[in-house]
Amino acid sequence: MSAEADSENHAKSDFWQGVRLSLPVVVAAAPFGLLFGALAVDNGFSVLEAFLMSAMVFGGASQMVGIELFGQHVAPWLIVLSIFAVNFRHVLYSAGIGRRIAHWPLVQQAVGYFILTDPQFAVAERKAEAGETVGFAWYMGLGLPVYVFWVTESALGAVFGKLIPNTHALGIDFLLPIYFLGLVMSFRKRPLWLPVVVASAAASIIAYKTVGSPWHVSIGAVAGVLLAVILPPHHSGVEARP
Repeated sequence: MSAEADSENHAKSDFWQGVRLSLPVVVAAAPFGLLFGALAVDNGFSVLEAFLMSAMVFGGASQMVGIELFGQHVAPWLIVLSIFAVNFRHVLYSAGIGRRIAHWPLVQQAVGYFILTDPQFAVAERKAEAGETVGFAWYMGLGLPVYVFWVTESALGAVFGKLIPNTHALGIDFLLPIYFLGLVMSFRKRPLWLPVVVASAAASIIAYKTVGSPWHVSIGAVAGVLLAVILPPHHSGVEARP
């Protein structure tokens, strides 16, 4: 019985540790959740539909793209293709994090993949690289607040959208890019980090200027992956770990 109590206490501790790590993401994503709700209503969605889209899709940027295309009466297949382009990076995320959560039961793995986000992947990967186990309780503590607040903020944005000030004028929309930059910098000790980042950024900028959004996201990611595959790790001057 004591062992069960210790295990339960450990799980609670891990959960709240994850919650603390999630707070910067919750704060940074708040303006975008509110903005999505407001945009959804402006494009003909009801408050309930905006709420359900966030609850069932939980796609962040892809939801923004979908809403904009819905408002322009674009063909459904093109909307699906555009959303896939934005979310293509999650194919890579899932492949990477799958080895970290392979010890979970299948149901828990399904939940883990559903709430997987950019910061969720980065923080979990960093934890695993430090030699720590990525536990389900910790992972849920990290991801659940982001999910709950995103869905709640979408509903609030749909209801009170007209009261939301211009996020560009306030500079609030810059919070999330700053957070993502911090996540990227946390991997700077990895082999080939700088060449991969430079290649990905350059390809993304060129694609944005030529092909346009949202394709620049996936094109930049693919460019970084291809460079990492082509160049052996020892070229960066850092020995690759087995």
